[in-house]
Amino acid sequence: MTVFLKIDADRCMGHGRCYSVAEGLLTDDEEGFVAQRGQVLEIPADRLADAEAAADACPEGAIRVVAAADA
Repeated sequence: MTVFLKIDADRCMGHGRCYSVAEGLLTDDEEGFVAQRGQVLEIPADRLADAEAAADACPEGAIRVVAAADA
């Protein structure tokens, strides 16, 4: 099953918790926001735990792990 990480640009407030717990999967931009905001990223199977941790760390719920059909 293909899994994606959806990052809602409107909900992201730049706390930085997501890229702190998912180094190498997510990065920050010059303003402290997740650089991938507004994107849908395909997640390799070996990084699923990191993607879930990033989603769980977001206080705004701006990040969701979704199956291919929901991406």
